[in-house]
Amino acid sequence: MPQVANFNYAEGVTSATFPASAPTGLQALFQKLPVERIAAGQSLFFEGDAAGHLFEVVEGSLRIFKIISDGRRVITGFLHDGDIIGVSLKSHYLYSAEAVTDIKVRRISRRTFETEVDKSPGLRPEVFAHLCDEMAAAQDQMVLLSRKNAEERVCSFLLKELLRDIDRRQSDNIIELPMTRLDIADYLGLTIETVSRTMTKLANKGVVAPAGRHSVRIVKRSALVLLAGNDDEYVDNTVEFASYARRSHH
Repeated sequence: MPQVANFNYAEGVTSATFPASAPTGLQALFQKLPVERIAAGQSLFFEGDAAGHLFEVVEGSLRIFKIISDGRRVITGFLHDGDIIGVSLKSHYLYSAEAVTDIKVRRISRRTFETEVDKSPGLRPEVFAHLCDEMAAAQDQMVLLSRKNAEERVCSFLLKELLRDIDRRQSDNIIELPMTRLDIADYLGLTIETVSRTMTKLANKGVVAPAGRHSVRIVKRSALVLLAGNDDEYVDNTVEFASYARRSHH
């Protein structure tokens, strides 16, 4: 089992640490906190640890997962820049979190977080919205694993990553996939071979195309939506895509 990272705090806080526009809402609680760096493969926390902190992902990607009784790993989600971890947890972490890439995070103690929310009524609706997003994402994952075939699962995953980029106004139909094929397989409940075959099949159909070692170009977005099995849920509209994206990447 990987060891929890030895955190190195960034020296000071510079303007380069933050985006051009000042964070608001929950993210503003993390703004003045030091940045911690974690190397790829190291753990942020383990399932069962006391949930004494919440984290904001400043840069990079994390996988969150559980180890089931027979020793297999089940990845339940991927977290990226701007995501906040631990809002819904109270006493203990219900999953482990591990860096996919080199990452930067900020942490806030749960006691401080709860105090700030209690004295700031404006934050309460955002906390509630975050909890609703987490519940919706969990329901989406249950449908993915219980009802969808392999092609629908892979297309749903690619669509979710595309939606995440659209939500951040970063998308040019090229999506970054820093996770490994094994990570994707463990998230979708498939084998690596099935994921690879399905990606090749989508490329042969002209739906996607390679765009680098860890990136894919979405060539036919409408076809991707249709093949994901959610054509009645999505429309080719940035606003509605972004609305779904808020919950789909938690």
